[in-house]
Amino acid sequence: QVQLVESGGGLVQPGGSLRLSCAASRSIFSIYTMGWYRQAPGKQRELVATITTAAITDYQGSAKGRFTISRDSAKNTVFLQMNSLKPEDTAVYYCAAHAGSRTYWGQGTQVTVSS
Repeated sequence: QVQLVESGGGLVQPGGSLRLSCAASRSIFSIYTMGWYRQAPGKQRELVATITTAAITDYQGSAKGRFTISRDSAKNTVFLQMNSLKPEDTAVYYCAAHAGSRTYWGQGTQVTVSS
């Protein structure tokens, strides 16, 4: 079993930055691919970024060029640095850990981009 706890969400103005954190309950990065997802009101949850066990990163859609996923293995923590935020980035952001058929989810953290 893996527990994931996200933090770092909040209210930010357009053009601003936030860094989200996802703390895992144990050392898992050598086994699990980590991902950040988001779900806006009335929309399906969508993938934002992933980092594999080999630390290979990938980004989807509008996250490319603005967001950076990284990890600190010593702290069992994955980060999502978000820059140049736009109102359409407003969503609940979730952290997930994937290994084969297993997926663990965090509880989510709200990000609101508004002036």
